[in-house]
Amino acid sequence: MTTTFPKEGFADIHGLGLHYKDWGGQGQPLLLLHGLASNCSIFDLVAPHLVEGGCRVVAYDQRGHGRSDKPGDGYDFESIARDAHQFWDTFDLHSPVIVGHSWGGNVALQCAVDYPGQVAGLVMVDGGFLEPSSRPGWTLEIALREMAPPNFNGRTTQQMRERIRTGSLSRWWNPDIERIVIDNFSISPEGQVKPHLSRENHLKIIRAMWDQKPSHLYRQVQCPTLVLACRQGLPKGPSEDPRVVQVERARGLLPNADVRWLDDTIHDVPLQRPRDLAEIILGLVNKI
Repeated sequence: MTTTFPKEGFADIHGLGLHYKDWGGQGQPLLLLHGLASNCSIFDLVAPHLVEGGCRVVAYDQRGHGRSDKPGDGYDFESIARDAHQFWDTFDLHSPVIVGHSWGGNVALQCAVDYPGQVAGLVMVDGGFLEPSSRPGWTLEIALREMAPPNFNGRTTQQMRERIRTGSLSRWWNPDIERIVIDNFSISPEGQVKPHLSRENHLKIIRAMWDQKPSHLYRQVQCPTLVLACRQGLPKGPSEDPRVVQVERARGLLPNADVRWLDDTIHDVPLQRPRDLAEIILGLVNKI
């Protein structure tokens, strides 16, 4: 594969500065949306394969994330989807396929519902089916506690690098993955890390996820949809596991959807299996 380096810049989206990466390319436009507390660099290993496969590829840091502006409001799904719509309109990405990872999958779903006829396809990568309010026994208070970000106060870059090398990505560690994960943080002159997404805004997004009901939105999706769900050791079929239940609900309610389980795959599939993920996305693109 030829190495493809993106053009980077900032787009003015209704007064909000959104940092983006544009890998160029020709053909079907793809808009890549990262997950909660992540940033657009998570697609650095995937995007070159998509360009090589004949697509036009752009990603950006969603509001509050990465190097984008960090307002104190606008973290509801309608506002986040409006950001995405104006972004793809600004970049003249006509009828994009929207690829959303994790929370970004829920944002992509909202885009397909709010802007029908303007989205050519939807790829929800281990997200889009996330519906905390449907989990048995959960309340908003439980969701806020269980989905709150870790406390990184006082952590140094060296400690973060060690965490990356020994954590869930240790089997696939390389300098690129380390750089991509570190991109989730700003670094002080003293070498301490701080998440780009503030805890306050992180919790606002969790509240928005509680209010969003993907199961009520699925039937409104008009475009072809691909649901990719990662699992490690889960049964290969329906069960009482909340995750499997949510995925199977999406399969049953989305009008034109294909569901694929990615076995032995962690949540950060764009880092673990970038080539495989690109090939799966291109498979949907080629059917449109």
